[in-house]
Amino acid sequence: MKNSGNDSLGGEDRQAKESTISNLDSRFNQTLRNVQGLLKGRSIPGKVLLTRRADVLDSLSVSNKPSNYSRSLSDNDTGTSNHIAKSEEEDLQIINNNSIVNKSKSSTSNTEDLTKEVQKPIMGARATDSARVMKFTTLLSGTTIILDKLRELAWSGIPPYMRPNIWRLLLGYAPPNSDRKEGVLRRKRLEYLDSVAQFYDVPDTERSDDEINMLRQIAVDCPRTVPDVAFFQQAQVQKSLERILYTWAIRHPASGYVQGINDLATPFLVVFLSEYLEGGVEKWSISDLSPDKITNIEADCYWCLSKLLDGMQDHYTFAQPGIQRLVFKLKELVRRIDEPVSRHMEEQGLEFLQFAFRWFNCLLIREIPFHLVTRLWDTYLAEGDSLPDFLVYIFASFLLTWSEELQKLDFQELVMFLQHVPTQNWTHQELEMVLSRAFMWHSMFNNSPRHLVS
Repeated sequence: MKNSGNDSLGGEDRQAKESTISNLDSRFNQTLRNVQGLLKGRSIPGKVLLTRRADVLDSLSVSNKPSNYSRSLSDNDTGTSNHIAKSEEEDLQIINNNSIVNKSKSSTSNTEDLTKEVQKPIMGARATDSARVMKFTTLLSGTTIILDKLRELAWSGIPPYMRPNIWRLLLGYAPPNSDRKEGVLRRKRLEYLDSVAQFYDVPDTERSDDEINMLRQIAVDCPRTVPDVAFFQQAQVQKSLERILYTWAIRHPASGYVQGINDLATPFLVVFLSEYLEGGVEKWSISDLSPDKITNIEADCYWCLSKLLDGMQDHYTFAQPGIQRLVFKLKELVRRIDEPVSRHMEEQGLEFLQFAFRWFNCLLIREIPFHLVTRLWDTYLAEGDSLPDFLVYIFASFLLTWSEELQKLDFQELVMFLQHVPTQNWTHQELEMVLSRAFMWHSMFNNSPRHLVS
């Protein structure tokens, strides 16, 4: 009888244990389905896709990555976003495998903690997260910087005080070999100074009529550049901008100066000035700097602008065919992602060129608050050669932020809305949401072009 009682108690214990494990299985599977649902686009909880994983999992994933994880920068057909997507899939597998090993030993509360960790949106500026700053610091301290790893880190944001150095590296202006850096920058800055003396610091009598007209157009556009930021209304800032743009235009005769390029120089100007001026841009005065420092800043802006535009030359040549091609891709992508919005815009007779041309021409600088621009450009520059194609996904995400509102507007209202999108109160959170969706849609559609064929 005593043994029978013990067997009965043992059976109850086993049943309770099996019930607990079953409960854990159920909770774990639900957590996994939630994460998989994010990647399939059923919901977008804040920055989960962009930040990719908790830092605890970062260190875990490093030891589990295969040796061929990093791609070459020449793999243009793959792109930086696909590289990040691969990392996402590996991280999900790591979560899966490690949780399966440990789930029979964990309590219900531990499983709930995992669920909360996976699902909660990460608020605040990820770029200044201490663990990420340490990764940047470690990566930049090497004699030769591995650009693939730098791009992967920079995609999610760069600490502001590291941004000037990292932007120079991402654009290929500064060499990845730290021993050569000072020599290269010195030579490039002297070359810019020579170009200014040769092309800009000359009387109009030595310019052609086309060059005189181009310089006049630049002089007209500079005061219009970022008009809502007082810093850019300083005469000395506008003169620096004029020198950069005119010198670039003369040395790139295939396109010359095109309105909109003036906007593209402004993020570089602000970032490289931040090495010398403290506080917010609204408190800066460029007159506080010596002429030598101003020349170095202009040179860095000139060369980085040149590197950026080298990857999208046909955006600014005659008729700007590169932009027209990307606007067509944007239309097709929106049709695939949000057919009701696409159909409504078509029924109202709204052409994408009527609003998206400026987006591609100025890379959204005129559409979002200026204090968010440098964060957006961290992702732009991290994309490298893949940037033009990835812009399509960013702009689709930006447009569909207002999916419901757009479907309620007639033609005239649509034009007014899309020419003055309501972003004046945006914070980093809204921008990260746009980038998260863009990353997700790029992962879904970029390697499945047939989905985007009409």
